[in-house]
Amino acid sequence: MNELLNKATRFLFFTGKGGVGKTSMSCAVAVGLAGQGKKVLLISTDPASNLHEVLETDLGSSPVPVNGVAGLDAMNINPMQAATEYRERMVGPYRGVLPDEAVQQMEEQLSGACTVEIAGFNEFSKFIGDEELIAQYDHVVLDTAPTGHTLRLLNLPSAWNDFIAGNETGSSCLGPVSGLAEQKSLYEQVVAALKNPQHTLLVLVARAEPMSLGEAGRASTELAELGLTNQHLILNGVFSDAGEDAVGQAFAQKAQASLDAMPAVLQALQKTEIPFRPHGVMGVDALKAVASNTADPAWLDAPDSLHAALPHAMENIQDWDALFQSLEAQGNGVIMTMGKGGVGKTVVASSIAAELARRGHSVLLSTTDPAAHVAETIGDGLDNLTIDRIDPKAETKTYCADVLTKNRGKLSAADLELLEEELRSPCIEEIAVFQAFARTVAQGQDQFIVLDTAPTGHTLLLLDSTEAYHREVAKSADDLPLEVKELLPRIRDPEFTKVLIVALPEATPAHEAEDLQRDLRRAGIEPFGWIINRSFAVSGTSDPVLCAKGLHETEYIREIASGLSTSRTVISPWVGEELSGAESLKLLTNTGMQLTA
Repeated sequence: MNELLNKATRFLFFTGKGGVGKTSMSCAVAVGLAGQGKKVLLISTDPASNLHEVLETDLGSSPVPVNGVAGLDAMNINPMQAATEYRERMVGPYRGVLPDEAVQQMEEQLSGACTVEIAGFNEFSKFIGDEELIAQYDHVVLDTAPTGHTLRLLNLPSAWNDFIAGNETGSSCLGPVSGLAEQKSLYEQVVAALKNPQHTLLVLVARAEPMSLGEAGRASTELAELGLTNQHLILNGVFSDAGEDAVGQAFAQKAQASLDAMPAVLQALQKTEIPFRPHGVMGVDALKAVASNTADPAWLDAPDSLHAALPHAMENIQDWDALFQSLEAQGNGVIMTMGKGGVGKTVVASSIAAELARRGHSVLLSTTDPAAHVAETIGDGLDNLTIDRIDPKAETKTYCADVLTKNRGKLSAADLELLEEELRSPCIEEIAVFQAFARTVAQGQDQFIVLDTAPTGHTLLLLDSTEAYHREVAKSADDLPLEVKELLPRIRDPEFTKVLIVALPEATPAHEAEDLQRDLRRAGIEPFGWIINRSFAVSGTSDPVLCAKGLHETEYIREIASGLSTSRTVISPWVGEELSGAESLKLLTNTGMQLTA
């Protein structure tokens, strides 16, 4: 950590997938810099931010001193609120002017992650580009950096026009900066500061897991191509001291294998490795310990404490067999596993499909897994199961080519360039695979369809409002395939479609899953149940450190099972064994031993 603190520039931007520890690492660096006598401002624009919990300080939208850390101020920008205000500024003038369906379409266009990110960028830009506001600070630390898509969008002149007002091009995050034209010069200053290696250090945060490291590698490459070349990698939560416990040994081996295979672009970066801390990094004392490289205390009593706490945490957890009986009661239909990246949707979907097939049902498992390793995971020799793979890259390429072809000759060169950038947005892949999902879902009338990774509520509402707009205004809904027209009603039918939300028993994944549930409910979809995945609390470990991790998980197990989930909740253990073959998948869905432990 000392090496990172000593190379800190005026601005430090932290980025990484949800749940890797961006907030705790940005806080630890901010605390460490303040400990060196620096004056530091820490800003979060994370929609699921728990910055106030980590710093043990009540925060608002302007800087306040952090309790117990001299020289550190912090603030928590609420990008959701900023996005709501921005959306109303954009849409308000059209109420009563355009048809209601068109207004609804505009609102949904501006309800996606891109708009939230732009609105958050707008808010924190004031503290980066206005020297008067930050003159007193030696360092400004930002938890959650803008993505490459946002930075490219800001550089396109056509993004600053009113492109969204009349857009019918088929992209999903249309002109999200068009209502912020008065900020253009400020944005240009901020982007220039980001690209200056003398002023800005980009800190990539990842865990010792293949998906996390792969995402960090892609972000590193993309942002370097945009000029953010001064980068540093934090490897957070590396577990290495396994002792004699089999679960601990497997966990350490998996971590080391992931580090050995990390992308070459990350291997070339300077790195800071943070040891695994079972309770995460919560509170000023823990932050100071990370900043000073102080080891965690011993957790010798953790196994007994976990044993005592687990029964209360599991009060509203169902047995997997009860869930399967509920799922198979209809004899057919669609089962969707949904959740943020990295929570294990694919392997959970595979285990559900395998068990339904084992129970004698005809099952089609459709996956968007880019690694296409589902067939290897399930193995051969399982009757009643068919596997189909939707290739997101191929579907996206086809979709984008079709949209661009339809709009060449209709748009100016500048607007076409903007459209091309918007077709790189995170929302587009979901829309691109939408029709493939629609075709697959239609088959659920005759068998069970298990879908790994389904369109979110925002995507479904976006497509629904687009169809409504076309039907009422453009009169062109007739060219939509029948299965596309019928998809949303089918997904909203709780007898036909059962949505299972997959989450991890940790703060950020649980809160991101809560946001997903809210998103689905906006679209009129009530989740059938929740799956808490990869829990050390029910893994059977006796390692004191991993038992302490499990003890920490019980807080989130209770939060999900007794609060967020209003129906049924099941839990799967962290599994050290390689999941290869249908028999091994039973390890995820047979937790009877842990439920009575």
